[in-house]
Amino acid sequence: MDNQRRKDPVEGTNRIKRSLTVGNPSLETLINMKNRSFSQGTEITPDGVSFRTWVTGKNNLSVAILDSQGKPSRELPLEQDTLGYAGVIDAEASANTLYKYRINGELLPDPASRFQPEGVHGPSQVIDPNQFEWTDQSWRPPAISDLVIYELHVGTFSQEGSFRAIISRFEHLLKLGATAIELMPIADFPGDRNWGYDSVSLYAPSRAYGTPDDLRALVDAAHKAGLAVILDVVYNHLGPDGNYLGAYSDRYFNPSHHTPWGNVFNLDSPDSRPVRDLLS
Repeated sequence: MDNQRRKDPVEGTNRIKRSLTVGNPSLETLINMKNRSFSQGTEITPDGVSFRTWVTGKNNLSVAILDSQGKPSRELPLEQDTLGYAGVIDAEASANTLYKYRINGELLPDPASRFQPEGVHGPSQVIDPNQFEWTDQSWRPPAISDLVIYELHVGTFSQEGSFRAIISRFEHLLKLGATAIELMPIADFPGDRNWGYDSVSLYAPSRAYGTPDDLRALVDAAHKAGLAVILDVVYNHLGPDGNYLGAYSDRYFNPSHHTPWGNVFNLDSPDSRPVRDLLS
């Protein structure tokens, strides 16, 4: 996922242009997206770390910067625009800063967190995706007609159960004739092992398998070996344990739709644009 994002420098600009034509957001929202690529989450900008989340029907919004013990060391109030996006730029925060949002007095993980080092209930962590040094600039993916996909579960594919442990087993995959590996869902989940279909932190690779840079290292090494990497993702529901979206807004899910696995994302009502932006 990050591999695709880094290769599309105009993606953020295109997303802003799309937001002007779908849903007609205000100019205020466009201004608040300055130096940002994505609608939610943390991003490192020239002015500091930009914090941004979507909240409706709540008051007293702030971001709490946490110390190494998970205790708030300082808090910054969030400014909210007319669509419900709330954010602030913190000049003191940096990569690896731990934080949570305070919504109506309750400290909550970021729904768009890039990493949950202590699990889905713990603090979120600021991640700088540009710190990783990629070496696959010459990589070209195989044609669809040449794809031979080996689907694997990170936690069971090796004794170590980690992203980096997969790298030492590429030779085995190549001998089988695979040209791509498909990772079963890796978005973070409660506990240490999971099939991935009740994940709750959509953009945080599970700490049970390693760090975001460990995942990048896997993708980089796979490309060097001639293997494409495909992510299996689940966007129609979240698991129940660690799902904090409802604490931010009751508009994240559409009660008109149901699945046996959980609440369905609100993708089709008139106020669904922020939800679709989170998933796009």
